Amino acid sequence: MSLTATRPLVSVYSEKNESTGTTVALPAVFKAPIRPDVVNFVHMNISKNSRQPYAVNKDAGHQTSAESWGTGRAVARIPRVRGGGTHRSGQGAFGNMCRGGRMFAPTKTWRRWHRKVNINQKRYAMVSAIAATGVPALVMSKGHMVQDVPEIPLVVSDKIQEYNKTKQAFIFLHRIKAWNDIQKVYKSRRFRAGKGKMRNRRRIQRRGPLIIYGKDQGLTKAFRNIPGVDLINVSRLNLLKLAPGGHVGRFVIWTQSAFQQLDALYGAWRKKSTLKKGYNLPMPKMANTDLSRLLKADEIKKVVKPPNKTVERRVRKLNPLVNSRAMLKLNPFAAVMKRKAILTAQKTQYVKQLEAEKGKPSPQLTYKARMLRIRAAQIKKAMAAKPKKAKKPKTDKPKEAPAPKKAAPAAKAPAKAAAKKPKTDKPKEAPAPKKAAP
Repeated sequence: MSLTATRPLVSVYSEKNESTGTTVALPAVFKAPIRPDVVNFVHMNISKNSRQPYAVNKDAGHQTSAESWGTGRAVARIPRVRGGGTHRSGQGAFGNMCRGGRMFAPTKTWRRWHRKVNINQKRYAMVSAIAATGVPALVMSKGHMVQDVPEIPLVVSDKIQEYNKTKQAFIFLHRIKAWNDIQKVYKSRRFRAGKGKMRNRRRIQRRGPLIIYGKDQGLTKAFRNIPGVDLINVSRLNLLKLAPGGHVGRFVIWTQSAFQQLDALYGAWRKKSTLKKGYNLPMPKMANTDLSRLLKADEIKKVVKPPNKTVERRVRKLNPLVNSRAMLKLNPFAAVMKRKAILTAQKTQYVKQLEAEKGKPSPQLTYKARMLRIRAAQIKKAMAAKPKKAKKPKTDKPKEAPAPKKAAPAAKAPAKAAAKKPKTDKPKEAPAPKKAAP
């Protein structure tokens, strides 16, 4: 129960659902922290302690004489039954894939069936389950019909401990408006799904109220035949009944003596338990669960840092081959190239359109030829835009008199003959004698 929902006193009602005028102090255990995770963990582990060991016969599947035929017989190497004269001979044996063989990994009785749970953990789970029984929202979320119940936790006088007839219990449950929860149990009766139907647990039903008493004076006989109702002594509380299925929030009816004994059982934060040696209630992590009130408190605002309102967003990594803005950041000239490609495509399309109108098939130029044409057009355009050099003005120079013509040359043949010198007969030199070979 949260501290904001607790109240210091709880009213005690009579067996006729009338206020007796007496009130009892709310035990400190109802202010303990509610930890569904601890309750679920402890419930799962302690519920394993009631399991009964089971296993198959250690000799099952091996009560035959069989031996493998070995290799070279064109059959599997599984052991085969000996002998002849029957269909059984030659059949595979022992293996888990064989008819009449053992199972794979036969179950053993020495499996780790039970679980040890720390005593402090078990106590923590118990106080959490008790605290949850005092929160109406949790009780209703569990499915209990408690809309007309006068108060939660519901405390009644000890006179019901003297009941020994089911008729008395029936009248009592009607008077305190708890019979709606019993009717829910009647309507929920159904057959179990699965093989449990063969194992003496054919039907299942929902849970009804739990009655916690201080002293049994015939009470258990009166209530035991009403479906869904469980009874338990306050000195022997069981988590499996207070939080069935590991879920907190069961509807509990307390007798006055049992309710007053909780402080002695579990104590408080400053006062130790008198029945459990050296035990104190666990401290909650938050004394007040009203988080919005805590965040707006001036005392807390003074010492905490101001909120950081700057938002730092991660920069998205864009693919420049797909995203044009990313490409322009890397290569500004990409815009010019893209525009040029668009214009070229438009021009090509226009040329094709014109040729289609004329009825001429457009020539399929290769990429190299197209690029050469584009380059030639660019050069031509650049040359046309290039400014021409200015010519120097011509100056009128006085014309010179023509040179006198040279006389015609004489006959060349005689002149050449005259020019030739007469040859003189020189004596030829004798050749040098060759050296003899050594």
